[in-house]
Amino acid sequence: MSFSDVVEAIRSLSLEEKQEIQNLLTQYLREERRDELYQSYQRSLLEEQSDELKFSSNINELKQLIEE
Repeated sequence: MSFSDVVEAIRSLSLEEKQEIQNLLTQYLREERRDELYQSYQRSLLEEQSDELKFSSNINELKQLIEE
């Protein structure tokens, strides 16, 4: 089934069914974003444990870190 088929199928649904799909998509997107954030958090923990994270309040040092 192609994307356009899915779009057409959705267009033929009732308003209530469309709203349910909207709610489901919102929930799925929220869950995916949570998973992304959790994975990022896990990577940052590993970086911290391996002393790969660098912190500074010096703007010049921060600029240099970005360029690396």
